[in-house]
Amino acid sequence: MINYWWVTRPKRRLNSVPESLSTLTSIALNKIWEGDVNLHLSFETSLERGGVKKIGERRDQTGGGARTYVAWLKSLGLIFKQDRSSRIFTTLAGDAILSGDNPVEILKNQVLKYQFPSSFSISRNVDVNRRFRIHPFIFLLKLMRDSRIGYLTQEEIAKIIIVEAENETSTCFNNVVKKIINFRNDGNASLPNDFDLKYGPSKGGRFDDRFGHLQDVANTIINWLEFTRLIARESGSNGVSGSMFIPEDKIMEVDYILQNPPRFIDRPEDEEVFQRRYGLDPRHIRDNRDLTNTPSVTAKMVDESRIKNLFIRLSLKKPIFSINNDLISLIEEASGCEYKLVEETLHKMCPENTVSMVDAFLSNYRDMAFCGRDEAIDFEKATVEIMKDVFGYKAEHTGPQGLTPDVLVISDSEGYLGIFDNKAYARYSITNDHHNRMVTNYISGISSYNDDSNYPLSFFSYIAGGFKTTIDSQLNSIYDASQIKGSAISVDNMIQLIKKQTEAPKNHKELRMLFSIGREVRLSDI
Repeated sequence: MINYWWVTRPKRRLNSVPESLSTLTSIALNKIWEGDVNLHLSFETSLERGGVKKIGERRDQTGGGARTYVAWLKSLGLIFKQDRSSRIFTTLAGDAILSGDNPVEILKNQVLKYQFPSSFSISRNVDVNRRFRIHPFIFLLKLMRDSRIGYLTQEEIAKIIIVEAENETSTCFNNVVKKIINFRNDGNASLPNDFDLKYGPSKGGRFDDRFGHLQDVANTIINWLEFTRLIARESGSNGVSGSMFIPEDKIMEVDYILQNPPRFIDRPEDEEVFQRRYGLDPRHIRDNRDLTNTPSVTAKMVDESRIKNLFIRLSLKKPIFSINNDLISLIEEASGCEYKLVEETLHKMCPENTVSMVDAFLSNYRDMAFCGRDEAIDFEKATVEIMKDVFGYKAEHTGPQGLTPDVLVISDSEGYLGIFDNKAYARYSITNDHHNRMVTNYISGISSYNDDSNYPLSFFSYIAGGFKTTIDSQLNSIYDASQIKGSAISVDNMIQLIKKQTEAPKNHKELRMLFSIGREVRLSDI
């Protein structure tokens, strides 16, 4: 039995949930999942082909990795096993994601409703202690809104909150507040003497880091809550996330949530009943679907599922603003389905020819900026797509060539070149090595990776999760050495620029002025 909050984490972040869900439904929807190892392996292979799961991560050949992803989707209330048939079905929340609704909003709703106990938490292979009766993410928001606390660290979540916060009574809440304050004053000395005995790893064995299993859970919890966009966090060090807090622009929304918290869902032991209640999307108050006489899966349904899967996969990698011939042809070729069926399926997902999945892409893009090396290449490739599809540049992914910037852009209308370097850091600073690389290799050596244009280089720019306060002077130092002006733009401001570009587009002359501003780009510049 697990004696602390616990969340499964095949991925620590939620940005690959839509693709994982669509991949599962394209393979296993309306099929009996339990015991079918071939089905499990097929799902695992599809996850690997789609890049959700790294090839070579398998620890065995029994589909264990696939089952972990299915547990993840179940824990978020997106799928369930039908009692009568033991077949896999999607909840209304799962359906909403597959239908093209904004997955960030759907998953935010699911995270806030997440509770102990749940059908997932009491399942045989999980078994979280039934002493917990709590909405964990609501509890965390409440702590951060308490004037005595204000912020939370990963260490506080790991060593205090996930082991002590059992319920939502004022007695429990105040006890947790007291223990956090004591921990801030006295550190590990404030922990009870029997801490290891009570909260050690659930399966026994020794850890070199006695708190490692708890830190892993805490880190995943922070990542999930960050995905809701209700919190922000300072950068940390040594791979540990910094403190998290509620930013000013989210306080009203958080207060509304705390004043209208989700109700507890009873009967967690009845998976279908519980999951169908937990899996309600924001547009429904009950799930009235009759799944008793669900028709057999036809070849057309399989094709439609494959088309949706490919669309969701693509929409997380590039911004898609409309259903057009190029998009339909691309998915037609990838799926092997007829053009007409692809067109019909995509227009069903997006009946007004506008794609809310742009928000999913932008959320995914933001997460890439904080993932370190894990998704660095994806961050670069996504920037290429933004430069082409949003800003109308010719753009090349030059990063893999070595000693080159990540992205080269070409403006034929204004006759200039620009270079972007992506840095997946929460607070990036231009080190001496990076300064020299920009001046010597990227700016002076532009002819080594630019074969298509004789246009002059007009700017260099860094895109990162955020920057240290020294960034402006560092940009100026590069200008002094190269006589090329540059800029730095946070991923949040880049997202605002993207949104602004769809409403009131800047031309390439205006973009050149922005990206060569000589300092960090502020929201007021956009």
